Amino acid sequence: MKLLGKILLGLVALIVVVAIVGWLALRRGEIPWATLEAKYANAESQWVDLPGGIRAHYRDQGNPDGPVLVLVHGFAANLETWEPWVQRLGKDYRIVSLDLPGFGLTRAPDGYRLTPTAFDDTVQGIVDHLKLTRFILAGNSMGGGVAWQYALKHPEHLDGLVLVDAAGFPEPSQKGSPIAFKILRNPVGRFLIKDLDTSNVTRQGLRSAFEPQPDLATDAMVARYVELSRAPGHKDIILGMMADPAGRRFADPAQLATIKVPTLILHGDTDRLISAEAGRKFAAAIPGSKLIIYEKVGHVPMEQIPDRSAADLDAWIRSLAAAKAP
Repeated sequence: MKLLGKILLGLVALIVVVAIVGWLALRRGEIPWATLEAKYANAESQWVDLPGGIRAHYRDQGNPDGPVLVLVHGFAANLETWEPWVQRLGKDYRIVSLDLPGFGLTRAPDGYRLTPTAFDDTVQGIVDHLKLTRFILAGNSMGGGVAWQYALKHPEHLDGLVLVDAAGFPEPSQKGSPIAFKILRNPVGRFLIKDLDTSNVTRQGLRSAFEPQPDLATDAMVARYVELSRAPGHKDIILGMMADPAGRRFADPAQLATIKVPTLILHGDTDRLISAEAGRKFAAAIPGSKLIIYEKVGHVPMEQIPDRSAADLDAWIRSLAAAKAP
């Protein structure tokens, strides 16, 4: 029996050693800003210094004389997620897209921690920098949450509000939801994943976002998400955000009912992260809002069905202009 115990103990020790060696082998360090900017910035990329040491990355594209659209990306994404709309709407609209702190090419100082208003303040900082007085604000997922919260605080700036698979209502865990979010909600998971190569979980999450067309999540897209997440300080910001559920703001139908800005709600019916029921709740709460549910579309309609979603947005904006005409 003693010999068997020693053998079992040795096997356990060997498994632990192999696990540690494997974990160390998968660790990946941060990627310098110069490397990331050389690869992911383009001729339209601009930066502005904002309070709190934020150096915000944004693009100001399209028709400079057209109605202004300001676009806010979702969790783990960056402004690149809006490029399909920029390509389709740029001839008629001025389109400002931005990277929030902790994402994309927006820099934050060492030790930076998100405040409950950090994302709102970033949007407002770029708006003030560009001297935009009136615009239509659109957001996807987490960015949708930023958008409706901005509408509550600054309705005087908005000609319209667009919520694309927007976050806000508490969401029960759905079957098939991305494993990356399950890991990030667990403190042990956050510790283990912090410095690891996240390519596999990122690929799974992106494929899930494009259901039922998972192959739209290309290798280049996965690489962009993974590499930008390795920007200096980004993972600390993201993991700190996931570790502090008290800092999240949830949608209150009574508050949403005070939004008088014309509102368009777009939502995919196969979204595994934020169910289509959330879109229906926003539509029920915001007076006069228009809801479009896309069949067999996932979490990112602007990328999955860019032609149709851009056309729907364009038609809705034109209907607002027609309603204002004498």
